[in-house]
Amino acid sequence: MVLFGFGKKLTVPSSDEALKGRSTKMPVPAKHFVNGHPLQPPFPAGIETAVFGLGCFWGAERKFWQQEGVYTTAVGYAAGSTPNPTYQEVCSGMTGHNEVVLVAYDPKVVSYEQLLKVFWESHNPTQGMRQGNDVGTQYRSGIYVYNDEQHKAAEASLKTYQEELAKAGYKEISTEILDAPEFYYAEDYHQQYLAKNLNGYCGLGGTKVCYPGA
Repeated sequence: MVLFGFGKKLTVPSSDEALKGRSTKMPVPAKHFVNGHPLQPPFPAGIETAVFGLGCFWGAERKFWQQEGVYTTAVGYAAGSTPNPTYQEVCSGMTGHNEVVLVAYDPKVVSYEQLLKVFWESHNPTQGMRQGNDVGTQYRSGIYVYNDEQHKAAEASLKTYQEELAKAGYKEISTEILDAPEFYYAEDYHQQYLAKNLNGYCGLGGTKVCYPGA
């Protein structure tokens, strides 16, 4: 993952400012490199989906595929304006997209609340448009929800974790909670990157503050 300096654009461009993109979709691998499951729906009956942004998606994806009950994961781009963006375009700061992880999971095995615990504890959600040395709009913290139940759970978890962070001296959480926008799959080489590149870069660093419950 490329590290970006502090002179980088730190505001999400408007749809008028954003790059125009393209209608051609990114080719998607047939199988997950780690577990062999498909990266794209349709998924088996009973599988639900969630999308999270918590910094560099290489390390973020690994956090989720390691959880029992997660059927598959994929990395991609969401919450911007440019259709079917490339990695280089997203890194320019001119698409508005965030680097995100799509998580398909079995709620009978792992609950959405448990995934939220992984989300909160795996990064520092108070840093705005950055995670550690990774600076830019694509590194912002975000939860992208598919229904009212997920939205309520996300909002409640934010309040809960804010209280815990405040006790530890952290500032306000900057995480955005939005209805799930279109998910654009990232390039093949980004998918399950840290399984393919065992010494690959991972810039994630949590606060060491535990999320209670779940």
